Amino acid sequence: MNIEVVLLVNDPKLGRRGDVIKVSSGFAQNFLYPNGKAKPATEANVRPLRQERQAQERQEAERLQEARQAAERLKDLKLSLPVLAGEGDKLFGAVTNADIAEALSARGIVVERKVVHLEEPIKRLGSHKVSVKLHPQVSAVLEVEVVRREG
Repeated sequence: MNIEVVLLVNDPKLGRRGDVIKVSSGFAQNFLYPNGKAKPATEANVRPLRQERQAQERQEAERLQEARQAAERLKDLKLSLPVLAGEGDKLFGAVTNADIAEALSARGIVVERKVVHLEEPIKRLGSHKVSVKLHPQVSAVLEVEVVRREG
């Protein structure tokens, strides 16, 4: 006999938290309930999980919108980073994703360094394209101009 249960955890084989699924009563009684993975699909058990999911979806939509706005600002931005350089335009050190994130923060665009993707640290003067992954669905390409710092 099949019964309906509401999942309390994400499970790759069964579904996401808050999903109402049909399972055999033995599976529910012997595995899902004792391990805290599901509860009977009563209105009292489903309602709070549904509200939680709606709140998460609203927050995710807000994060996506913020990421799109930040990508729009990054698209037109040309970031200039002054660094010490020697002969042959080789840098003393390198420009890393942390340096780029810090420079963006100074411009009012706050991003974590881990979202700034460099194939390898920048070690030469000149213009470089840098990928910034703001959200799983949104990325932007930023132009970084590494220039010689005077003094």
